[in-house]
Amino acid sequence: MTKIHLKFTVREASPAELLWVHERIPEFSGNEVGLDFYVDRLKNRLHLALVAEKQGELLGFKVGYESDEPETFYSWMGGVRPEFRKRGIAEALAEFQEDWATEKGFKSVFFKTRNRLPPMINFGLSRGFKIVKVIRKGGLDDYRIVMWKELSEKIEN
Repeated sequence: MTKIHLKFTVREASPAELLWVHERIPEFSGNEVGLDFYVDRLKNRLHLALVAEKQGELLGFKVGYESDEPETFYSWMGGVRPEFRKRGIAEALAEFQEDWATEKGFKSVFFKTRNRLPPMINFGLSRGFKIVKVIRKGGLDDYRIVMWKELSEKIEN
């Protein structure tokens, strides 16, 4: 499945494409990973890996998989390259992921972020997520914020 927006396309991605975008997200700096980071996490799981692209240039990504909780999808990683932010890319990736998860029978979705990333917390809140847990890990800025929402089924006309 592919969705075309006026200025970019959202489509399924390879692990190599995920890694390429990951390496260009400054919030992930200091967290050097290789291809195995994605391949190992996604193998033997129902998952969805997405990229947004424009004329062959990768702008952002979003990847998630079936969690251990019944009927719950884990939106694991994602980001948009800084020069392409504030253009609806993150929203389009999230919408695609949530639509796909709903079609696959998932009833809820969750993600984790960190206290030091208020834009991600605000993004979740703006998409209807609720903060359900704070995990103390490291310093206050590194506390994990767990956000969750129920998926609603689309009404077809």
